[in-house]
Amino acid sequence: MNSSSMQAVFVPQYGDAAVLDLRSVAKPHPQEGEVLVRIAYAAVIPLDWKIRNGWLEEVFPVSFPYIPGFYASGIIESVGDSVSGLQRGDRVFGDIRDSYAQYATTPAESLVKLPDSIPLEQAAAIKAGADSAWKALFTEGNLQSGQTVLVHAAAGGVGQVAVQLAKWKGATVIATASEDNIEFVKSLGADRIINYRSEDFGQLVQDVDLVVDTVGGDTEQRSWGVLRKGGILVSLVGDPDEQQAAAHDVTAKFNTAFPTRDDLLQIVDLIADGTLKIETGRLYPLTEASEAQRFSESRRGRGRILLDPQM
Repeated sequence: MNSSSMQAVFVPQYGDAAVLDLRSVAKPHPQEGEVLVRIAYAAVIPLDWKIRNGWLEEVFPVSFPYIPGFYASGIIESVGDSVSGLQRGDRVFGDIRDSYAQYATTPAESLVKLPDSIPLEQAAAIKAGADSAWKALFTEGNLQSGQTVLVHAAAGGVGQVAVQLAKWKGATVIATASEDNIEFVKSLGADRIINYRSEDFGQLVQDVDLVVDTVGGDTEQRSWGVLRKGGILVSLVGDPDEQQAAAHDVTAKFNTAFPTRDDLLQIVDLIADGTLKIETGRLYPLTEASEAQRFSESRRGRGRILLDPQM
């Protein structure tokens, strides 16, 4: 492969993970206001395979073939005209579309410069988990010190950060996790951990102020009854059941708000000073992107799954 080409994963049609196709293509060039990023780590998130399956065709229409990926970290390779504040060699993370590739272009304004103290591997999970946790807890959930929050799937890419941020805020944290992850979630600071495979949180929890739901389905349905009147359920998987919310006299929100740049900088500061720790999950090369998405679809494991395009 010469310096003007790169490896990238393409989705040529809707289907299961087997449709992912690794190709050699021309390296993109940054346009005005854009930078070219050498991708260090690309986040593999559920949205990637939901789009690939065709489940979100009306919400996220695509033109085939396309390169998947929304969030990544990397090093700036070159900058386009009218870009200020960023230069070649800067370590960055943020919204980087088409990130299942060795290089990608993105608007400079969509990136955040990264302190040298934060590994690029952890940084790739900020926009793929930490910011979702922040907006679920604070932007949508309005969590305050002294309140109680129930975090579902607390060992996951969003859940593990939600536990730590809620403790930082001064809240009491109840978490659900599998038996294999109980000790890990305990290390994050959770006050109480419920093994969702052997215990029914619906029978054990009551009067919580906020539920952060990264699971949906039956988990959502059993969560209504654990909230106090006037409490909030924030779903990260879809529009929650408004009828159930009304019946239980609580507020239901789909986590659609966006954190501000100041929020992201606060998260970076918390990681840099050691308050917030991000554990990433399995790491795959581009050649195993299909397997990475299959593992994501299995909803097992701990932390955010990443691709390393340089492997």
